Amino acid sequence: MKRILLFVGTNFAVMVVLGLVANLLGVNRYLVGSGLNVTALMGFSLLMGFGGATISLLLSKTMAKASTGAQVINDSPDATHRWLVSTVQGFATKAGIGMPEVAIYEGAPNAFATGAFKNSALVAVSTGLLQSMTREEAEAVIGHEVAHVANGDMVTMTLIQGVMNTFVVFISRVVGYFVDRVVLRNERGVGIGYMITTVVMDMLLGVVAAMIVAWFSRHREFRADAGAAQLMGRPQPMINALARLGGLDPGELPKTVATLGISSRGGMMALFASHPPMEDRIRALQQGQR
Repeated sequence: MKRILLFVGTNFAVMVVLGLVANLLGVNRYLVGSGLNVTALMGFSLLMGFGGATISLLLSKTMAKASTGAQVINDSPDATHRWLVSTVQGFATKAGIGMPEVAIYEGAPNAFATGAFKNSALVAVSTGLLQSMTREEAEAVIGHEVAHVANGDMVTMTLIQGVMNTFVVFISRVVGYFVDRVVLRNERGVGIGYMITTVVMDMLLGVVAAMIVAWFSRHREFRADAGAAQLMGRPQPMINALARLGGLDPGELPKTVATLGISSRGGMMALFASHPPMEDRIRALQQGQR
């Protein structure tokens, strides 16, 4: 099952690097060395929280291409490639956004959109999706991805992720300070209680944050489905595409783009799922027809 956390691989890596740099620079000692400096901690939490998410957003296209092996085909003379580029261009014009880069990658049926800016996004489709769908169904999937771009979902999810990261960093260090100074009664700088508690709290609160981000991501999918129906002029092609995907193995996208795909597996970890069940998405489109 595709796990939530927008650009989780890049975001996590950046957060780890920022944390290591903060420790090397003695930031933790500055924050709690002679009493908890709440103002400084708030600033530090914002920097850590939004730093990772923002850098992940800015690197999203590069990371997506590298992790999937996607090849940009905007200038390709191949007939299928030209059809794909023309379809994206038509939807982009309807949605009022700039022409995205269009790419194809080898893999099971799936597709995704990414990029920091609406007018310079990337829309990528797998070879498996093109081989297993009718052109109308594939067009609906492309419309779904263009709708993500037009809705500004990349930026929205980055902001949500940044807010969650900020709360995780702030609360974990407040709890760490309490354990170190009140429970363990450490009076000399940053003690082992602070270090261990912050690491544990980062992990525990990170799980809760992931659930919240996943909830927003699932609602975002319904909007993109509706957007695809609007771009296509009717919902049936998107309904057909979702029904087709429901019977296929979508494969696993790399974690850096997992939340951006058209499809994901279900499973026991529904609270962490970036996508709603296919039947719920189809039902929402059918109800919208009435």
